This record gives sequence, C-alpha cells and structure tokens, in this order.
Amino acid sequence: MLHKIITEKWLTAKAVIGLFPANAVGDDVEVYGLQPAAGEQRRLISTLHFLRKQGKQPKGKANTCLADFIAPKSSGHSDYIGGFACTAGIGIDDKIAEFEKDHDDYSAIMLKALADRLAEALAEWLHERVRRHYWGYAANEKLSNEERVAEKYTGIRPAMGYPASPDHTEKDMLWELLDVEKSTGIWLTEAKAMVPTAAVSGLYFSHPDSHYFAVGKINRDQIVDYATRIDMELQEVERWLAPNLAYEPESN
Repeated sequence: MLHKIITEKWLTAKAVIGLFPANAVGDDVEVYGLQPAAGEQRRLISTLHFLRKQGKQPKGKANTCLADFIAPKSSGHSDYIGGFACTAGIGIDDKIAEFEKDHDDYSAIMLKALADRLAEALAEWLHERVRRHYWGYAANEKLSNEERVAEKYTGIRPAMGYPASPDHTEKDMLWELLDVEKSTGIWLTEAKAMVPTAAVSGLYFSHPDSHYFAVGKINRDQIVDYATRIDMELQEVERWLAPNLAYEPESN
C-alpha cells in the first residue's frame, strides 16, 4: 500500500514552521515579531502558557516547566522559540470513503495507520531541517537513523496536549501564530483535535538541556494561577486539565 500511496499520489503532505524571538516571564513565554530596528521596542505578538511539575522530585531533580528552556526576560538575553504543524493526510477522506464503499475495512485502517506514520516522519524530518539549517543551532549534526529514533539530537518538539504541555487549548495560540489552517489545511475541532487526523504539531526548543517530561498532577493553586494567566474561567480550565488535577474540583 505504501508504494501505491506514493506512485498514485493518494495523499498530499503540507507543513508550516516558524521561528520567533522569545523570552520567558515566569512560566509563560513571550513571543515577539521580527527583530526591530535599532532603538525600536520589540513587538509582542503572542504569549505561550505552560505548567510546572508540582510533585515531589528526587534529590537534584527540578520541578520542570517548558518555560525553563527559554532565556528569562530579566536576563537581557534574547532567545528563540519555534513552532510547527504538518500533515500527511490531505486527500485521505476520499480514499477512505472508497474503501468503506467497497467494505474494505482492512485497507481503510491500514491507510489511516500509514498516514499517521508518514505525518510523524515528516515532523521528524522537519525537526532535523530546523536544527541543521533553518535555525542552525546544530549545523554540524550528523546522526544515523538509529540515533535519530533514540533522540540523540539537541532540542525537543513537545506537542500541546501531551505530558509536558497538557493544555490542548494552547493549540489556538500556535494556529494563530503560524496561520496553520491557511498554510496547511489542518483545522481544529471544538475539542482541539487536528483534522486531518494524520497530523503533528508542537513547539521547538533548542536549549541543550531541554528534555521531555510529564507535568503530572498539579494542585489547585497552580490551576488558579494558570486560569488567571490564560484569562479563562477556573471551571473551564479544570475541565480541560481534568486528568492532571491533584484535587477534586468544586461542583457547580
């Protein structure tokens, strides 16, 4: 089937990436427009919001937040953050409809699985291009496929809605920042699921100590603070972050 996908062009892949000046302010990251001319103020174009681990950590281990991997604004050092969204699922619906019309469930399932893998492969390829060329912080990187799979490179590409950044609503910020729907055709449902489903999106961090982690359970004090930061009702935040709550929300 993979051969047919390629030769008969069943699917189309699309992607968008962006690299922006940025600085951390607490557990948020301010994202700025292109570097201003001398004497001009930086233009704030977006603010990304993150959560911090609150569980007791082993000795020498920090309660990490993704904002820790971006230079603090107070340091006076200008840093960068990246974002991306990609899909290998443009055109999949028509082909799936053909298979379902023929009651060929196996082929429909196989096509969905292959499209998902192709989207992930595209995300991995894009990340390498960013590291070595577009951002260029690892221009001399030379890794084997096995080393890439083992993530032996510098930097991470965490996705919103996953353990290090569990709030799916932050995808809205990324979609606006990169104009994702116009650039790629990927759109978000009310539940913030990506359509086509064969899609990957997230952020780029270049810090040499950046790593994946799980925020895990968080207490009410951080949820209250987070609700204030993102300007959302507490009950709504609790609904979106229900799997991460270390407490029982008050019933309305």
